[in-house]
Amino acid sequence: MTQLHDMTALEQAAAVKARQVSPSELVEHYLDRIDRLDGQLGAFVTVTADAARAEAAAATRRVLDGAELPALYGVPLAVKDLNATKGVPTKLGSRVFADWVPDYDDNVVVRMRQAGTISLGKTSVPEIGLPCYTEPVIGPPARTPWDTTRLAGGSSGGAAAAVAGGLLPIAQGSDGGGSIRIPASLCGLVGLKPSRGRVSRGPIDGDAVGLSVLGPLAHTVRDAAAFLDAVAGPMPGDPTWAPPLPAGETFLAACDRPPGRLRIARTLGSPIATDIDPEVVQAWEEATVLLAGLGHEIIDVDALLPDDAVPLFESVWAAGAAGAPIPPDLEPELVPLTRYLRQRGRALTAGQYAQAIGGLYTMCRRAIVAMADFDAILTPTLAQLARPVGWFTAGGDPAEDFERQKRFTPWTALYNSSGQPAISLPLFQSASGLPIGIMLAGRPAGETALLSLAAQVEEAVPWHARHPAIWTQ
Repeated sequence: MTQLHDMTALEQAAAVKARQVSPSELVEHYLDRIDRLDGQLGAFVTVTADAARAEAAAATRRVLDGAELPALYGVPLAVKDLNATKGVPTKLGSRVFADWVPDYDDNVVVRMRQAGTISLGKTSVPEIGLPCYTEPVIGPPARTPWDTTRLAGGSSGGAAAAVAGGLLPIAQGSDGGGSIRIPASLCGLVGLKPSRGRVSRGPIDGDAVGLSVLGPLAHTVRDAAAFLDAVAGPMPGDPTWAPPLPAGETFLAACDRPPGRLRIARTLGSPIATDIDPEVVQAWEEATVLLAGLGHEIIDVDALLPDDAVPLFESVWAAGAAGAPIPPDLEPELVPLTRYLRQRGRALTAGQYAQAIGGLYTMCRRAIVAMADFDAILTPTLAQLARPVGWFTAGGDPAEDFERQKRFTPWTALYNSSGQPAISLPLFQSASGLPIGIMLAGRPAGETALLSLAAQVEEAVPWHARHPAIWTQ
């Protein structure tokens, strides 16, 4: 029997417009699933049931009034708990912020509300979004629904667990070093990292370097594109922004446009030395065959950044951690990894920090120039399959924790540094049934071409009907 959560976000919006289902029915359906199933997944840190019901009732009245409705009107989603939501606890995965209730909305939250979506609450994150896994001290770990002994990834781990487990049709995430694409790969979802400046990070943005961007975790490429249409564009006060689409063009429409024959570079090279799981390599090879079969030219290339890019990125990352506004007397409340990164960041001189930013950006510019003849770049999303709960922190040494994270995700941070769009697609599964994501990166500000290619891949190898066992519970 078909359930409401079997529909994509766009299908749900179409059903709302056709009055086949009401926003209130959708909200109640998902609140029931959250209540029954989230204990297995650790996806939510805060559920705003009363507010969601009130918004859904108002949305239902507007549908009955015959008003013109946005593309995702009435669709439930949730806000990542790194993004401020007025009047709702925004805990940032930390004891330090556990009682913080913002008096403002982040711009992306404003845009989601303007699009007619209905937030069911806040999804779980690790402390201030620093790790690539989600094991906050203020709540349970976020687990992949495909094997709940394993982690959902991070830092958008709660968002990914919720969507993959059928607790939401789509969710908002953020990505500063892979934090959308990593959990998308581990949970069998589409994870889109847009270009730098595509989605406003205001009104308060602590990421002065511009590594982090906001984007969706979804079941389909079209859902991800529709979300981007809803939230993209500059807001007043933004210092930089991606170039707007031509008049009349949308990201969703790009999914219906054939990409043509593309030149696609492929590589397993990375400045981070790591062991790649053989099943990941096999998936990457099969993705190559798939793309070639679709008519694209595939060309092998070396690693896109030199080895000395790694310490530069680490310096920038550590400085960002050190910049978090945490009172000195609360420093002992932070987890060991956060304290370790903040100590590294505080040890940098201003000159070293400036040199790290300048050096990293220079290397990325050179990589973009070197790849100018290619339309896309193909790598695995991650080097390994989903790790068991506690795997990263098992040794108790935050330095080793950080090294494990680097080896786990050696490709994703490149595109945060370069600002290029990148997408993880849930193309394959391991022999044991764990998802394996494949990543495609596009040209700078090239989301439309990237989405066109991703939609072509999805049409060739559909994945929407592939779900974990919890889906039918």
